[in-house]
Amino acid sequence: MMLLPTHHFRDIERKPEYLQPEKCVPPPHPGPVGTMWFIRDGCGIACAIVTWFLVLYAEFVVLFVMLIPSRDYVYSSINGIVFNLLAFLALASHCRAMLTDPGAVPKGNATKEFIESLQLKPGQVVYKCPKCCSIKPDRAHHCSVCKRCIRKMDHHCPWVNNCVGENNQKYFVLFTMYIALISLHALIMVGFHFLHCFEEDWTKCSSFSPPTTVILLILLCFEGLLFLIFTSVMFGTQVHSICTDETGIERLKRKHQPRERRGSWKSVKETFGGDFSLNWFNPFSGPCDPEPLSDRDWVRQAASLSETDNTETTEEQSEERKDEDSVEVTDE
Repeated sequence: MMLLPTHHFRDIERKPEYLQPEKCVPPPHPGPVGTMWFIRDGCGIACAIVTWFLVLYAEFVVLFVMLIPSRDYVYSSINGIVFNLLAFLALASHCRAMLTDPGAVPKGNATKEFIESLQLKPGQVVYKCPKCCSIKPDRAHHCSVCKRCIRKMDHHCPWVNNCVGENNQKYFVLFTMYIALISLHALIMVGFHFLHCFEEDWTKCSSFSPPTTVILLILLCFEGLLFLIFTSVMFGTQVHSICTDETGIERLKRKHQPRERRGSWKSVKETFGGDFSLNWFNPFSGPCDPEPLSDRDWVRQAASLSETDNTETTEEQSEERKDEDSVEVTDE
């Protein structure tokens, strides 16, 4: 059966259990400014701990197996400073990505009073998320782990125990970049250290026994190679998403929901915090502050939900929107 978009909305309107704003409790009072954001997810917390453990393991091997026992103090000093600086920036970026609100939509704002205050005009529609009872602005999606609707949600990453969204995408990009750099740096140092140990006596190239040294270096080599590939791919996909102004979820839905995109440079500047500068690489410098949501941000035109050639919505597309409610105002 083929359904027009407006028919889909009518079907939802006939289900009273979906659209009853009075069932939504009023939104909670906003917390104090600077309140820490943290997702209590067991899997995400475990992945975040593993991430820190692997970085600290790399620190241990680089410092106590390769650099400190080395007789070349210039080589040890330069590489030690560079590696520790990159590791610090990586962990700082990880913390900012994990503890920053990714752009959560106010929870429980789909109340009858708020919907009436929007004064919807004929042809306008608002979407309500039945899971968190929030009105969803454009480009917002619900995360089942965070249990919130997130603006410009790209994906939920267990390694940072958070969604990657409008407010923390910069920190996630920096995290993947710095992890890729320290992985590459560690692999290069492991290669030089193996060459040094083959030329010299193995008992003199490390403070550990030769078998222990080999095991530690092989584990670091495996870790560095794995993380270099993984974070390089993630870094590339995130940069592509920013430059094309299209999140991962939007890319999957592009076939059915085409939309107008902004210029790539504007999107890059908004994500990294203004014109190009060293602050782009600083995890302690945030992105451009998003503009507060106005009434027009909650409202969408019903015509924008269909294809430009007025093609019909299939049952498959209706199924994809089954978790998204709508309220439509039409002429009587």
